[in-house]
Amino acid sequence: MPLVARFDRSRFRWSGVASRPYKAPDRGLPTWKGVERFVLVGRGEPTSFHLRYFEIAPRGYSSFERHRHAHAVLVVRGQGRVRLGDRVHRVGPMDFVYIPPGVPHQFRAGREPFGFLCPVDAVRDRPRPVKGTPRRTPRPLAR
Repeated sequence: MPLVARFDRSRFRWSGVASRPYKAPDRGLPTWKGVERFVLVGRGEPTSFHLRYFEIAPRGYSSFERHRHAHAVLVVRGQGRVRLGDRVHRVGPMDFVYIPPGVPHQFRAGREPFGFLCPVDAVRDRPRPVKGTPRRTPRPLAR
């Protein structure tokens, strides 16, 4: 069934695409903070991929995890950092990040909302947390 979801620039949201939980709440201290997930493709369409938009609130962060599948990420909003293994890279709008299978990764927002598109295989493995994940709030990005 065809779909057109209109983009509202003032809210940075698509019509008819609701926010979904990023993950189930973690027991104990959180391993992520302020992350919303929007599924653009993968809500029943007969595709071999899903297209998601993730938005991280100011000073929020995703979990530090790895997968057996690759990630392709296109930043579309705000400034942030991506941790790939032991290296951290600053990223901003229209920067592209390829995360090979098995590479531990984490995204962190700066002082503004940080959003990115992430297509993945429809059939994929579940994320595995990386041991030694820091559980403290990250330092804000310097301007």
